[in-house]
Amino acid sequence: MGVMTARLNEHPILSVQDGQLVEFTFDGEKMTGQAGEMLSTALIANGVRVFSRHRVGDAAQGIFCANGQCAQCTVIVNGLPVKSCITPLEAGMVVETLHHLPKLPEKRPHGSPTRPDELRCDVLVIGAGPSGIRAACELSELGFSVIIVDDKAQLGGKLVLQTHKFFGSVEDCFAGTRGHYIAHILQAELEKAPNVKVMLNSTVAAVYSDGKAAVFEENRRYTHVSFAGLIVASGARERSLVFPGNDLPGVYGAGAFQTLVNRDLVKPSQRVLIVGCGNVGLIAAYHALQAGINVAALVDIAPEVSGYKVHADKIRRMGVPIYLQHTVVCAEGDGQVERATIAPVDESGSPILCKAQTFAVDTVLVAVGLTPVDEFFLDAKEWGFVVMKTGDADEIAEASSAMLGGRIAGRRMAQLLGREVDVPSEWPEKQRILKSRPGRTFERERPELTQSFRPIFHCMQEIPCNPCTTVCRFDSIKLVGDTGTILDLPHFEGRCIGCGLCAAVCPGLAISLARRSEKPGYAEVVLPHEFQHSYSSGDRITICDIDGQVLGEGEVLKTQYFSKHQTQLVTVEVPVEWGTAAAGIRVQDAQETEPLSEPQFEYIPEDGIVCRCERITAGEIAAFARENRVQDLNQLKAIRVSMGACGGKTCSVLLPRILAQAGAARESLEPLTRRPVSVEIPLWAVGNLE
Repeated sequence: MGVMTARLNEHPILSVQDGQLVEFTFDGEKMTGQAGEMLSTALIANGVRVFSRHRVGDAAQGIFCANGQCAQCTVIVNGLPVKSCITPLEAGMVVETLHHLPKLPEKRPHGSPTRPDELRCDVLVIGAGPSGIRAACELSELGFSVIIVDDKAQLGGKLVLQTHKFFGSVEDCFAGTRGHYIAHILQAELEKAPNVKVMLNSTVAAVYSDGKAAVFEENRRYTHVSFAGLIVASGARERSLVFPGNDLPGVYGAGAFQTLVNRDLVKPSQRVLIVGCGNVGLIAAYHALQAGINVAALVDIAPEVSGYKVHADKIRRMGVPIYLQHTVVCAEGDGQVERATIAPVDESGSPILCKAQTFAVDTVLVAVGLTPVDEFFLDAKEWGFVVMKTGDADEIAEASSAMLGGRIAGRRMAQLLGREVDVPSEWPEKQRILKSRPGRTFERERPELTQSFRPIFHCMQEIPCNPCTTVCRFDSIKLVGDTGTILDLPHFEGRCIGCGLCAAVCPGLAISLARRSEKPGYAEVVLPHEFQHSYSSGDRITICDIDGQVLGEGEVLKTQYFSKHQTQLVTVEVPVEWGTAAAGIRVQDAQETEPLSEPQFEYIPEDGIVCRCERITAGEIAAFARENRVQDLNQLKAIRVSMGACGGKTCSVLLPRILAQAGAARESLEPLTRRPVSVEIPLWAVGNLE
């Protein structure tokens, strides 16, 4: 029986519960997994990283998206190829590595073809994330019949993966509440909505010109849904990044990593390097640390962090360095990631290889942005349907704005279908604020400490956030600034009894409490902490300032756990001059961020894979484009670019830049023709055969 080597036994936020164990085999070896979990999760929990071998070079392939968008996790189950990340584990499964191309099954399906079920609704909503749920609820309240379809087993979309507290407005999007709890709140709202049919574990495969959508229902039946209006809330897919070794097992999308760690409670790695310093990359680093995974570094080619400053600050305080104006040179290893090399870039963005550093890591997380999944919207527009898109399918933004955007989409769809209903004038303005990019950064206040506690704010950047103003029982925290919105910064004036609620609710862990100690020359500081610990009175722990610089050691006086916010408050005694500077507790040892003594890499940038399905490199595409003067992306199909299982979902975003570097006029490139069916459906399922 396989040994369960990668299950999380504890987590500071999530409840760890054992599921029903079942046996299966992988390449003849007996293994165990939890019934109903995704097969890819069970394999990774058993230490399997290589899922298939590509026909080009017999290259090892591992999981990348964990979202059914690519095909790198394909394995053979009971003789048939399946995407393991969307295939639930069943007892007795015979699972094998896919070697090159799968074989056609020898047995034919039994029975005769039957026509698909025909369902009807006023509005079909594709995607049950925050925007889709809110749109469905709004339409239901207005009396419309709704069918909402999602390919996951649980409502909530990416909220299910988010264990951190959300920014935004408490009133409009549950700011201060953890994402996975918000998913439960929205699920409860949808369950109360009348006249809404929910289809989970089901995928909309196509939208056809006759006004019907094809749904692969529960991955078993082919069903038609007729609709008067269509709302596309299908979210976004992660962008890939071109560098040598980018398709090695162990190179994940950040969302795939969060799926494994936070949804499935599996520890897929020991030490990671993260590429991208937007909110997704910063949050992924935090999730990794909470799961007991070391983070060697975050890397971004930009000169500044593009995510929220409070996210970056807390990552630095935990002990993770951020390398700006750096790029990943390559990932290397024998069949899986064993090391990754980074280097600073010059003014043209080219790596300065003489300053390269190599880190011994087993995972590289790619968090370089998202691409809207809006193909169904484009198809529906082409056929002249009544259609809208919302959430990330419309514009990449935080889930906080997606919730309000879903309500707006629901109202506007009602208008398009002839209902006289208004969109409250304040909703679009609130959504605009919730979508705001990080704004101005101000100098931090350094107030004089007294014998009474007071909050110390370590947030100095304009971002949409107001939870701290809602929990103070004396209403002593106000937002002060010239915007007059939740973008303004918090300011304390009034009474504080040191209850700690403001520090416990803060999504950025950017509030501490401080006062002068009775011991001359010392201060008491209360710091928020969201990690497993065994601190007790008298312990000495490492204290950092807002930028992650070590101030020194402080003595633990006491700890307090706020169960509602699942946040620890650790009170430490420190020199009084640290009182307003102390911002967090060091979590990760410095040795975990040290590079190898000498860089180790073989650098051939043209070897970076662009088309993952067919393993076509940047060099091959550029050479073909120059030789054939490519101006139409469909010409690249001659070398099988975009001809693989994902249908160009991953590579299409990368191709214009590659062709521009080869001399093509980027603005005049003809786009790839979209496939009529967006996901693979077995022919037996289209005929509803047994």
